Amino acid sequence: MKSWFTTGGKKFFTKRGILTQNAGRNDGSLCIFGCSSSVNKMSARGGKKKVTKLSRSSRAGVIFPVGRMMRYLRTGTHKYRIGMGAPVYMAAVIEYLAAEILELAGNAARDNKKGRITPRHIKLAVANDEELNQLLRGVTISNGGVLPRIHPELLSKKRGSRVKTDSQASVPDKQEERSKSKKPVKAFKKVKGKRGRRPKGTDNDRDSVATSAMEDGPGDGFTILSTKSLFLGQKLSLTESEISKIGFIKVEAIINPTNAEMDLKDGVGGALEKAGGREFLEGVKELRKAQGPLEVASVAVSQASGMAARFIIHCNVPQWGSEKCEDQLEKSVKSCLTAAEDKKLKSVAFPSLPAGRNGFPKQTAAQLILKAISNHFVSSSSSSLKNIYFVLFDSESIGIYLQEMAKLDTK
Repeated sequence: MKSWFTTGGKKFFTKRGILTQNAGRNDGSLCIFGCSSSVNKMSARGGKKKVTKLSRSSRAGVIFPVGRMMRYLRTGTHKYRIGMGAPVYMAAVIEYLAAEILELAGNAARDNKKGRITPRHIKLAVANDEELNQLLRGVTISNGGVLPRIHPELLSKKRGSRVKTDSQASVPDKQEERSKSKKPVKAFKKVKGKRGRRPKGTDNDRDSVATSAMEDGPGDGFTILSTKSLFLGQKLSLTESEISKIGFIKVEAIINPTNAEMDLKDGVGGALEKAGGREFLEGVKELRKAQGPLEVASVAVSQASGMAARFIIHCNVPQWGSEKCEDQLEKSVKSCLTAAEDKKLKSVAFPSLPAGRNGFPKQTAAQLILKAISNHFVSSSSSSLKNIYFVLFDSESIGIYLQEMAKLDTK
């Protein structure tokens, strides 16, 4: 079978698609004859341009393979109708999760002063994020190691000197209580009719107990996990305990995160009400009537009746999402510290300020609170405060504060 074409007024014959030189052109190009479509594609005059085929991933704007995920979704699920949007959404979600895990793993590597991300950093990143930890709870990360879960008893033995002094302090306290209980009996035998001096002695004893407690530690049931020194020499201690024991911590003031009405219904306020009893509740009601509703980031101080502390500093913490909520949270922390310094206090206990009803993300709140405390002491020339305790109750908050307190050395 022969085919022919005309160019430049001359006829050329070919046989079954043999390659021949195009005599009508001077550029030495080759043509294939016998197939009209091939001639059209290779022609420079009005030929169809070759269109590059786009993948489903590039058309959807994602990196992960949409076509492969579509194939996996349809495998073994013939009875279900899988839409074209399902693999695209799945690829986008997986891509977002991968980016989130890599970002958190990079932060963990940076905190550990490493230049390369390892499976261990990925394990720590997943464990420190509540949602990722819940999603990947049953996933085993190869070479990721395990998370340390140290019981308080083992931790106290390992920490040695500091916590041993706390545990040993309970024995002298009992001896002091016995000696105090015996001394008034002897005094009553020798001296009669001097009961009017008794209240002054109790106030002084309370002040001495507060100062000795500040030196010895927060007391039984409170485990110090980490300690940092601030600009003016103050000690910032991360303490683990139960929320029901917050009223028994041996400090001079306890911060109570509350609302404008100084409500004591739940959280730290409820634990303080149980520890202080009716006398403490009546004092808060009188303070509420005298001072009125608290403004955002403002504080009010009441007596800590029935507790080891002397004062309760009520602070109206802002709501997450409100106007300038981050600045207001920093202002709240500084207001609490200023109120403690006005009373010439030496120790104060901070629970987790962003309570559940305030909606603050724990990571953001920890960064803002630590930043506010550090800036407060940097900007002030002197302060009566010597010890600041963060009293936390859940492992997630403890992990976040340990991570953020480690960054204070590098700042």
